[in-house]
Amino acid sequence: MNALVTYYSRTGNTKKVAEKLAILLKCATEEIHDTKNRKGFLGWLSAGKTATKKELTTLEKVSNDPASFDIVVIGTPLWNHTVSTPIRTYLTQHKDSFKKVAFFCTHQYTDDSPFEEMALICGKTPVATLILNIKKEDEGDEYTKKVEEFVERLAIS
Repeated sequence: MNALVTYYSRTGNTKKVAEKLAILLKCATEEIHDTKNRKGFLGWLSAGKTATKKELTTLEKVSNDPASFDIVVIGTPLWNHTVSTPIRTYLTQHKDSFKKVAFFCTHQYTDDSPFEEMALICGKTPVATLILNIKKEDEGDEYTKKVEEFVERLAIS
């Protein structure tokens, strides 16, 4: 399986999961970069506002064409109970390029899921999904088990 793990990470939590997935899948990663500065408290406020309004943003150009991969595994943090603005933008821009998708998200305070919305944006049903509560699981046995089960579901898709 020719896979790509694509993700956006404001604080590093989603990046940590993406890197672990890429190692297990033995595949490339692509970090999505927003041109808007979302660091610090003001960045956090801005992130929640734009996500709630379902706005798009301007992204830096990606290196990998999603059309050249059998599956693209797309990761997002939850922003105000929804998909992050940079991943919303990535899905919108590349929706016609995806053959198959899988989704993962990280969060700290809620068990909401952005996956239905992500599927609607890109017009693809994910072959697998993974939600990780970073506060509860933070690299423990449960975290490892969930990540490995997600990778197994990808392998059989």
